Amino acid sequence: MVDLRQSRDVPQVMLSVLFLAIMIIACLWIVQPFILGFAWAGTVVIATWPLLLRLQRLLFGRRSLAVLVMMLLLILLFIVPVALLVNSLVDSSGPVIHAITTGSMSPPDLAWLHSIPLVGEKLYSGWHNLLDMGGTAIMAKLRPYVGATTTWFVGQAAHIGRFMLHCGLMLLFSALLYWRGEQVAQGIRHFAVRLAAKRGDAAVLLAGQAIRAVALGVVVTALVQAVLGGIGLAISGVPYATLLTVVMLMTCLIQIGPLLVLVPAIIWLYWSGDSTWGTVLLVWSCVVATLDNFIRPVLIRMGADLPLILILSGVIGGLIAFGMIGLFIGPVLLAVSWRLFSAWVNEVPEPTTRAEDVLNDEQNSQASS
Repeated sequence: MVDLRQSRDVPQVMLSVLFLAIMIIACLWIVQPFILGFAWAGTVVIATWPLLLRLQRLLFGRRSLAVLVMMLLLILLFIVPVALLVNSLVDSSGPVIHAITTGSMSPPDLAWLHSIPLVGEKLYSGWHNLLDMGGTAIMAKLRPYVGATTTWFVGQAAHIGRFMLHCGLMLLFSALLYWRGEQVAQGIRHFAVRLAAKRGDAAVLLAGQAIRAVALGVVVTALVQAVLGGIGLAISGVPYATLLTVVMLMTCLIQIGPLLVLVPAIIWLYWSGDSTWGTVLLVWSCVVATLDNFIRPVLIRMGADLPLILILSGVIGGLIAFGMIGLFIGPVLLAVSWRLFSAWVNEVPEPTTRAEDVLNDEQNSQASS
């Protein structure tokens, strides 16, 4: 009998795979400077695509006008806050840097310790006894380390230029994706179908839903809490309210919450003697801190029908593993993996036999063998 199957040319297969791997690595190397900007642009476009379509309907079906409005909104949401943050950092760090470089930095008096009931006087006396026994020498020893730390933070300002570059690339790619979003989505779905048939298409669609769920449930909730908390700080007269608002946004994004910033501000108001505004900020902080319990589940359900614990675990784990972009990568990976795993498990029916019968059958089979 003649074997019509052709023998595999192993060296040819190996060289073909090696060539493809080299081409893929080379392409990734070339586009590496644009990957982060494109990833942010894709995330933003997927999360805001329904808003673009709504604007297009309102603007007489003109995609160009809708894209223009969306780009203006993105500039207001990204460029303006970054500029305010940089300006606040410069204004806040100027006096500190001047005090350190001129050597005029001295230990604080901590006169507010008097206002602490029962132990305030003892704390104040103990602090000044420490200063009399060498507090100035202690500060002299600590000053070089403080100066080195400040120098490091100032050196990080060089990264602002890179961040602004990524913001610019994000805006450019966002405009392109808004303009040709349907074609890009169809191409990605086509590739997914070629790669994994119907399941690949479902995975791509689920990834889009997960991104929208995170954008609505996590980012929007964090923005609402940070803005409301910042308004409370500004009205209460807390200094550096803009900088504290940005810090509060970061703590809300990583699921720590706004109280990490608001509680010290409340304590500062009480210690400074402004108990009225301290009480107002305390009540306002209670409202702001509990908003996420009501807003986040509703918004996540609007984006995708996914378990809340899955989204939050992906947000925290992705942030630790990948940085800020991990806020979206983590939930997407967990959501897609969960749905694929669930679909694979549900391909067979659930067991209907009682657990006792299964155990008895297993024991009988082992005894007979």
